Amino acid sequence: MGTYIFLGLLVLVVIIVVSAGVKIVPQSETRVVERLGRFHSVLAPGLNIIWPFIDKPKMVYTRRVESSVNGQTVVRITSSTAIDLREQVYDFPSQQVITKDNVTTEINALLYFQIVDAKKAVYEIDNLPNALEKLTQTSLRNVIGELELDQTLSSRDTINSRLQIILDEVTNKWGVKVNRVELQDITPPKSVREAMEKQMQAERNRRAEILNAEGQKTSVILLSEGEKMSQINRATAVKEAEILRAEGEARAKVLTAQAEAEAITRVAEAIKASQTDPATYMLAMKYIETLGEMTSGQDNKTVYIPYEASGVLSSIGSIKAMFDKNV
Repeated sequence: MGTYIFLGLLVLVVIIVVSAGVKIVPQSETRVVERLGRFHSVLAPGLNIIWPFIDKPKMVYTRRVESSVNGQTVVRITSSTAIDLREQVYDFPSQQVITKDNVTTEINALLYFQIVDAKKAVYEIDNLPNALEKLTQTSLRNVIGELELDQTLSSRDTINSRLQIILDEVTNKWGVKVNRVELQDITPPKSVREAMEKQMQAERNRRAEILNAEGQKTSVILLSEGEKMSQINRATAVKEAEILRAEGEARAKVLTAQAEAEAITRVAEAIKASQTDPATYMLAMKYIETLGEMTSGQDNKTVYIPYEASGVLSSIGSIKAMFDKNV
């Protein structure tokens, strides 16, 4: 009976020793193992064998964000042997910083980092989460203190880049790679926000007035240009109409002259054939036309003919003879 008890205790001890010597490390995690209080190795993900009670994983600090019963966020610093090699993000609470122009502003930041050397992260710094938080806060105060409030509000990318360079340079000896830093909220005091809102409203009003003035100016310019073009078009139309009318009158005169010349030529040929004086004929025709106009009125009962016209009118008989001859 005593033998069975001894064997049972031996098996139990073996199981305890084996379980203590076998370490299974999840992916993206590691362990720093000390042998008799001195650094021995860094365990890789998977199955690892260590000497029980001689090799011991090093305890490190981890930062955890939890929600309390009333819904508030609580940051807790705990101890663990696991070292997370994935990229981590720390959301730091808001802190008050003073800008170059002495404006107190609340700013909170996000820090994205990754442990690349587990040995340095354990032995080069005592409390890595606390060190990262304090370093980020002091670096943020230094960077913001060199800028005025307007520059702080408009230069987030520049501030993020400067903080990332500063933190990465310092944390390099801790085996930590700072990938980026992001400023979440920049909250100036209420009085400053009210002044900024008034300034923004005044700037918007100024821009609106400028746009309105530019619109009126453009409208006046367009109206004047339109009036100018209208006057030019009217002047051009009048000019072209005058040119066309002059050309028409000139053409009419030319055609009238040509018609009269042709008529005179034909009359001259006819008179020549009748052996009558052409000048006397033309003068008699003019007298006849004039007499017709003189007697066209209703009150023209008496017509006075100059004595000199009697000789011309005597040629009417010869004209009649010329027509009778041609007929």
